[in-house]
Amino acid sequence: MEALARLRNVPTSPRKMRLVVDLIRGERVNKALTVLKFEANQGAGKLDKLLLSAIANWQLKNEDVKLEDADLYVKEIFVDCGRMLKRIRPAPQGRAHRIRKRSNHVTMVVDNMNAIAPEAEATVTEDKTEEKS
Repeated sequence: MEALARLRNVPTSPRKMRLVVDLIRGERVNKALTVLKFEANQGAGKLDKLLLSAIANWQLKNEDVKLEDADLYVKEIFVDCGRMLKRIRPAPQGRAHRIRKRSNHVTMVVDNMNAIAPEAEATVTEDKTEEKS
């Protein structure tokens, strides 16, 4: 069973956050935590906490399964644009330039890799029985 965690109104631009998100998409949780721990980009620390939150959410949904036995991975992660603060900076000759301070929303889905295998095997066996008959 998958678990969801969201991080809203992070005060970094979505473009910068996507650089970090691309590093952990589809990775196992242990590797993703290690990558985020040693990543120098600004959003890595916030994504680290988000990943820990997603793991805690998964544990709440699956109390009967031990975390060590579960083979968790980052199933889905994406970054959306958040609100934009608009400020004005003085420019030459009495003009004004607009400054856009961007923010983003991050959504992360964590799932058990072992949960996928029985479903995939079931569809494969159904396809084989259909071919024989």
